[in-house]
Amino acid sequence: MEKLKPIRFSPQQLSSCTGNYSHLLGAGGFGTVYKGTFPNGVNVAVKVLRGTSVQCIEAQFMAEVSTIGRTHHVNLVRLIGFCFDICMSALVYEYMEKGSLDGFLFGNKEKLGFEKLREIAVGTAKAIAYLHEECQQMIIHYDIKPGNILLDRNFSPKVADFGLAKLCNRDATHVTMTGGRGTPGYAAPELWMPFPITQKCDVYSYGMLLFEIVGRRRNLQASLSESQHWFPRWVWEKFEKGELEEMMIKCVIEEENRGKTERMIMVALWCVQYRPELRPCMSSVVRMLEEGVEIISPPNPFAHLVAGLPAVDMQQFRYTTEETYTESYTGATTAPMTTPTMRRFEISIAST
Repeated sequence: MEKLKPIRFSPQQLSSCTGNYSHLLGAGGFGTVYKGTFPNGVNVAVKVLRGTSVQCIEAQFMAEVSTIGRTHHVNLVRLIGFCFDICMSALVYEYMEKGSLDGFLFGNKEKLGFEKLREIAVGTAKAIAYLHEECQQMIIHYDIKPGNILLDRNFSPKVADFGLAKLCNRDATHVTMTGGRGTPGYAAPELWMPFPITQKCDVYSYGMLLFEIVGRRRNLQASLSESQHWFPRWVWEKFEKGELEEMMIKCVIEEENRGKTERMIMVALWCVQYRPELRPCMSSVVRMLEEGVEIISPPNPFAHLVAGLPAVDMQQFRYTTEETYTESYTGATTAPMTTPTMRRFEISIAST
């Protein structure tokens, strides 16, 4: 355990290993990331935090150290050390050779094959499931998106950037929020409204990420025809009409991958349900992606956008396992849902 503790570095040590911050890897809302090399030849990523005030920087620092600093999972980026000095605050992470997923989905980097993208989707889901269901305290990430999924030299995914993350007690039914969180386009609707916040906001963001992995395009793309501007809704329309063949042609998906693609689409549609309690927990998402459970057809996640259509409400939400264990969720309950050895995924939907 002593070896797993983050190392404290001085500003001089980080300046030296980064060549006076000469190799920029990227920049985001919480800081600038530089490549560094230790004297023993190990490469690292040094994230220098920035903010509008000292208090803001300290809050970002504590959010990352208090969350990622207590995790250990193959699909989470590893925190090596930190610098907390009067002149600077920085975090030192393992170096991810291939960079972020968005460069492979939307940028000029090499295009990844379907099976590799599916592996990335499953690995990312496992990381979020670990944060929600396996840590001593639940960790809500709040900013799941392609830019925060990093890839190592073997293209194995690791969830990164915990600047918005928050620790939660497992017996809490919701999280108290101050101000909006997340990235527009990935953030769940409840993050922008005065509704209870739970770990299901990460499930929604993951669903939006999964759509972009399937389509290998941004969900919102104004250069396409109007019907295809917003990819998730276009996919729903094709799914509802049984016309996924057109989607597969547009996204250049081979016929041999049709079954897995349909499964990924159904998972994404469940994840982006407007009502948080209709979204599955992440351990169930993993089982659905790995074909360990039957997936029933999801309701329209975008019905609330169409005037005159009845809003979907949940009357019963239960899992049945081979041990005949059943757990029901009714109304607006938002407790975490985890069960062993799930064999069937049963959901009864009624319209109000």
